[in-house]
Amino acid sequence: MIRKSEILAKKMGLVFDQADLFTLSLTHRSMGAKNNERLEYLGDSILGFVIAEKLYQMFPNASEGDLSRLRASLVNQTSLAELAREHNIGDFLILGSGELKSGGYRRDSILSDALEAIMGALVEDQGVLVCQQWVLKIFAGKLAKLDLKKPQKDSKTQLQELMQSRKIELPNYELVKMTGAAHEQMFSVKCTTVLLKEPCISTGISIKRAEQSAAEKMLKAIKKKNK
Repeated sequence: MIRKSEILAKKMGLVFDQADLFTLSLTHRSMGAKNNERLEYLGDSILGFVIAEKLYQMFPNASEGDLSRLRASLVNQTSLAELAREHNIGDFLILGSGELKSGGYRRDSILSDALEAIMGALVEDQGVLVCQQWVLKIFAGKLAKLDLKKPQKDSKTQLQELMQSRKIELPNYELVKMTGAAHEQMFSVKCTTVLLKEPCISTGISIKRAEQSAAEKMLKAIKKKNK
């Protein structure tokens, strides 16, 4: 059941001067033209900045690559959906009948977008500083667990988190060739993303290793392009 948005605002420690803005932040596009997509766009922007600045302050000796990796581990669909579930945002979403029937209130993409839309609504209602303080409050637990000394995530995970943090299509891996006898086969895998026109192709003694190698190449190519 959808409950009044004021209940959720109170649970999340929020007080809105413009209550309609908060209600709008919970309204999915399946309800029509008046939905939370514009607020989600605004929230996504402020979230990226707030987390980037906090990481910059927390890890003064970290490289740009390490900071980007840490940010991607926090600002992605899965991470945001986890926070949304902690606050039971799904119970308050305003969805069209189709999304209600298909369980849209449980979907990571809808939950994460709604959380960012709430951030956008807060910026519009009370300004950047208030939103910044609230974002840091709800991310406090995740920020406290960060550790630069933890083992580096594998290349496929890093690439996926990068895509999720930018809210774009996930990488695609395709087996393009197998060579060699059965006991010494080599596998060639092609990795494609929307970030680069050219795919990255790598070879390994297993499909899994070939995919990891292709993902590593793709990460390096993306970094080179963005320099």
